[in-house]
Amino acid sequence: MVQKHIGIRDVAEAAGVSVTTVSHVLNNTPHSRTSSETRARVKDAAARLGYGPNRMAQGLRTQRSGMIGLLSEEIATTPHAGRIILGAQETARAHDLTLVIINSERDANDENHRADVDALLNRQVDGILYATMYHRELSLPANLLGTPAVLIDASDKAGLVPSVVPDEEGGAIAAVQALTDAGHRRIGFLNNIDDVPATRGRLDGYRAVLAATGITYDPQLVTNSPSETAAGYAVARTILDQANRPTALFCYNDRMAMGAYRAAAELGLSIPHDLSIVGFDNQELIAANIYPALTTVALPHYEMGAWAVETLVGLMAGHEEGRLLADQPTLIACPLVVRDSIAPPFSTNQHEPKD
Repeated sequence: MVQKHIGIRDVAEAAGVSVTTVSHVLNNTPHSRTSSETRARVKDAAARLGYGPNRMAQGLRTQRSGMIGLLSEEIATTPHAGRIILGAQETARAHDLTLVIINSERDANDENHRADVDALLNRQVDGILYATMYHRELSLPANLLGTPAVLIDASDKAGLVPSVVPDEEGGAIAAVQALTDAGHRRIGFLNNIDDVPATRGRLDGYRAVLAATGITYDPQLVTNSPSETAAGYAVARTILDQANRPTALFCYNDRMAMGAYRAAAELGLSIPHDLSIVGFDNQELIAANIYPALTTVALPHYEMGAWAVETLVGLMAGHEEGRLLADQPTLIACPLVVRDSIAPPFSTNQHEPKD
């Protein structure tokens, strides 16, 4: 028996709509006035009949491939940042788009970045997402500027391409506010040494909470070092060895917080009863699994990936409002993830000092 070929007219008949409506729904035609109920009915009929749009024919008609590229600097090989890809992929799928990923080295030179962009353009992608390993400012490859593009976790120095970044200052405010709300007034800050937006934003948030709470900023309580576990341990040992040590530490990231846990243990300080600690990034392999579990701030990786795709889809459709976003990065909130590493300072605790 010869199997009947299922066409768009069959889907229209099954859904009780016109062929034009089916085309608009399955091709995600911009500005089509189709109700959500009708869209669901059309997609259900297409799924039942096993019908999907012919990508090759569609591309010839619309001059579009139905693919978008993601150029990532080590994002694809970084577990905690991989949610950028998940957010982008799921949102792309909702728009019936395929995500093509090229994983680049973080320290790749300009020539390599141009080659990576060319590799995506040669695959006729309709737009490009450019995601960086950590929040920083970029000078973009010239060949990226001729196609719809959106930056993730980075901003364009020239202000030509829309971008989305974490609200670093807002996240730091949430972290330090949790410590002041618990009663802490002497709060150390283990900050990063690199001159990047996260370093500056998290310091601004720290200082903003101190000012709002009437606490004098003490530069002796702020250290700068590489944002790794060993460096976090070293600077925490120094800052906790002070005669008038802080009762709490805000750490630039969870790796530095893990180093601070080790320093506290060596000094006989119990977390959180003798010392409260809050981190940043919510690297769950660290934060949820050290003891006690670390209160920290989550980076909005999934949300940034999703926002970037939605914005890119608008640019691809010719919506000019997307380009108006290029002047300033769009900020996505960094929520506090409350676990077990914060308690009131020892002087107000009910616990008796240990022998």
